[in-house]
Amino acid sequence: MVSQPLDTLLDLLRAAIENSRMVKLTLSKTRKKNSEPKRVTIKPVALKSGLRYSFQYSYHTRDEVKNFTIEDTPAQVKDLLETHFLEANLFTLSEQHSLILNNKGNGRLLSKTLSVASELNLSHDRKKNRPLDSQSTHWHLLGMTDNNGQVLASMQHKFRQINKYVEILDGLLSPWLNEGRVRVVDMGAGKGYLTFALYEHLRHNTKLQIEVTGVELRPELVAKTNAIAQSAGLSGLSFVEGSISNFPLHDVDVLIALHACDTATDDAIAAGIAAGARLIVCAPCCHKQVRKEMKASAAQLPMLQYGILFERQAEILTDTLRALIMEKHGYKTHIQEFI
Repeated sequence: MVSQPLDTLLDLLRAAIENSRMVKLTLSKTRKKNSEPKRVTIKPVALKSGLRYSFQYSYHTRDEVKNFTIEDTPAQVKDLLETHFLEANLFTLSEQHSLILNNKGNGRLLSKTLSVASELNLSHDRKKNRPLDSQSTHWHLLGMTDNNGQVLASMQHKFRQINKYVEILDGLLSPWLNEGRVRVVDMGAGKGYLTFALYEHLRHNTKLQIEVTGVELRPELVAKTNAIAQSAGLSGLSFVEGSISNFPLHDVDVLIALHACDTATDDAIAAGIAAGARLIVCAPCCHKQVRKEMKASAAQLPMLQYGILFERQAEILTDTLRALIMEKHGYKTHIQEFI
């Protein structure tokens, strides 16, 4: 049974849709505690197939989006309000209509004129707030974007990861890198995604005079990344052939070693300490050396009898020792998981 306030809201919704005045409709306050979805946000979107109404269902750990036709939208809203939600807020270009219901089916509808008129946005794609500019030439040359600077579908996950990496580095660098000159060495640069990302961030968002060097063992990758940097006109960014053990480090402010296998992480930490680096960023992997030493005790300790727990104990022990060694040399250490 439809209550009069709900019936009135549905009439207002149909009129707003018919007159192209609907901006947004939100459904919230679930009828049953802890039930999901927690919220539904409905907006008009312009798709290739025509005008549709996007229903974004917000769950505790995820969002889901379904698009409905103009004709189906009021019926979907009605069903959600009769079975799941107790509150609705309809925003048109000039008004807000708020519906509040109770579990007995009673309710009230409040309407007011907006002091500032809303704007209608039919864009389907939400603009992503990212520190890196996908329009930059080097991302296209690196195979990350198309000719229009749009991130390729196959590279979306990688680009999100790279942006998160820059956000983390910015939090570590910003307290003390404000002006002057800074030299960054990225050991094991690989294809250069993260090296280019940090360079772009420092170049565009600081007043620093920067020198970023990517060090990579494979000569073909060194040649390729250098060619991209030169083609994009990125002065202060270069790549050289070498490894952690043989690359001469001097006058280094920031040393980065990501996915340095086994004791290569220890080599990077030692090299950074010796060079007087102000910041050392490592992403360790493997932890093979300590695992070999732990095998002798595996039979006596229950926590080492299961493969996955054995591996985690090796990681905890190894990275704790690394953090303590760095603290002994005057560094403030921080350990976090980056997926």
